[in-house]
Amino acid sequence: MKRDHRKSEKGIALVVSLLILLVLTVIGFVAISTTIFESNIAGNERVGTDAFYATEAIVEVAYNQLPDITEIPKTGTGDNNRLKVGGSSYGWTGTAQDKGNQKPIQYKGLHMMPGFDSSFSFGRYFIRAAGESSGASREIESMVSYGPTMAGTSSNN
Repeated sequence: MKRDHRKSEKGIALVVSLLILLVLTVIGFVAISTTIFESNIAGNERVGTDAFYATEAIVEVAYNQLPDITEIPKTGTGDNNRLKVGGSSYGWTGTAQDKGNQKPIQYKGLHMMPGFDSSFSFGRYFIRAAGESSGASREIESMVSYGPTMAGTSSNN
């Protein structure tokens, strides 16, 4: 008695094609998951960059107002103040915890610079600024030398 092997292999094509379909489906789900994950990373990076730019804008405003050391209030898109940044980004002087209680620019005293005689002096200022955009926050600290001013005159308000 000879057996016909072809009759016992009738369903193998269906099983193999279902296995290949299963593998392709898993590859598709992995590709979709990876794409979603990468888009979330890109979105978070964009929000962080917006917060950094808001913080950098506050530092620039502070540079422009020296030697005035008054705080720069929380300023952003909806305000008609000095700073305009995109989206829901805003910034202020101080740390991220100082959002409702902005801090003034710190005056650190006078110093001399090479190449200037003793009749000139420079004011040293410490600027700490923070910014926020959609929940992401960034901080920048900057030490600035302002001058020259005539020695004996106050460069601090």
